[in-house]
Amino acid sequence: MNTADHILLVEDDPRLAEMLTEYLAQAAFRVTHAASGRAALNAMLAGDVDAVILDLMLPDMDGLEVCRQLRTSSDVPVLMLTARGDAIDRIIGLELGADDYLPKPFEPRELLARLRAILRRRSEHRHQPGLPPPSNAELLRFGRLEIDPAAHAARIAGQPCELTAYQFDLLLVLAQHAGRVLSRDSLMELLKGEPLEAFDRSIDVHMSRIRAAVEDDPKKPRRIITVRGAGYLFAKVQD
Repeated sequence: MNTADHILLVEDDPRLAEMLTEYLAQAAFRVTHAASGRAALNAMLAGDVDAVILDLMLPDMDGLEVCRQLRTSSDVPVLMLTARGDAIDRIIGLELGADDYLPKPFEPRELLARLRAILRRRSEHRHQPGLPPPSNAELLRFGRLEIDPAAHAARIAGQPCELTAYQFDLLLVLAQHAGRVLSRDSLMELLKGEPLEAFDRSIDVHMSRIRAAVEDDPKKPRRIITVRGAGYLFAKVQD
């Protein structure tokens, strides 16, 4: 992670925004504050943003709409800030392409840890032009589905699958362990050892989005199978 990473903080509470700006600056981040959804979208037009911290309660437009519009033109990592009881908003936000969420109130240290995690994943997935792909970046093929670790892309019959960086990570881990049932805890351990909170069902939401991208009929999945009470299994479908 670059210590000069530029963070767009979208938060309408001036006291919280000031506190977070100062805290992130002490952690060597460059922070731009936007107090509204429109201001956030305008800031994104200038580019040079490495991650977005996005509050869902904004004065001019819903934060979910901000996330949706961001995803039409950018794959920048998004960390959502949500009210503790807004489980539906968290699910919708993840479905719209947010990478992670943090319920309010939160510890600044946890926000910093989650922010660094999504930035680290993004950094690891960028391949510098002119350099050979990593030795473990072998193209995986399962019938019409291709998973390309070097390009950080998945394709069905040559057509790109719309996945966030986190969702691609999950798909790749499953594919690399095809034929084995992986529990949620195992998936989190394989994804850089990040802990899974007991209440955290975000993996299930991400799996739903992955299925929508790689399955012919997401309601009758053939590639990513839920094993009740155990976890998920990637089937070696050769269609």
